[in-house]
Amino acid sequence: MSAQYKISFIEERCIQCHGCSTACKSWNEIEPGIHLRQIKNVWHGKYPKVKISSLSMACRHCKDPECMAACPVKAITKSKTNGVVIVDKEKCTGCKICLKQCPYDIPQFGEDKKMYKCDMCIDKIDFEKTTPPCVETCPTNALLFSNLISTEK
Repeated sequence: MSAQYKISFIEERCIQCHGCSTACKSWNEIEPGIHLRQIKNVWHGKYPKVKISSLSMACRHCKDPECMAACPVKAITKSKTNGVVIVDKEKCTGCKICLKQCPYDIPQFGEDKKMYKCDMCIDKIDFEKTTPPCVETCPTNALLFSNLISTEK
């Protein structure tokens, strides 16, 4: 593999503006109810010492994706070029086995019964020149786009 791109989340920087989620939905023209990137509230402590933190939920493009291994029709692949986990909507049967196997509960299913998840806008951006809209939109740089594997020696 020549690259492994990731979108990292720095919780302390997140102000829960939901700009990343909005940019993603708008850019990808996603149907209502599907959220490829979500910011969730996580509550800690007991009253009166309650605190809230943020959690960014999206596909993590795992090194060895359990969803891919479980897919009976091989609709899920991992790009050897950039490490992005991709769903072939033509092959997906909507069986939801991938959802059962994903340790992060990420796959979602649309009205067409097909699986949806973040693909880092692989077909819409040039990874070498720009970043996905969710990262670009974040006003506090809580999301970072990077290549974990250097292609240079």
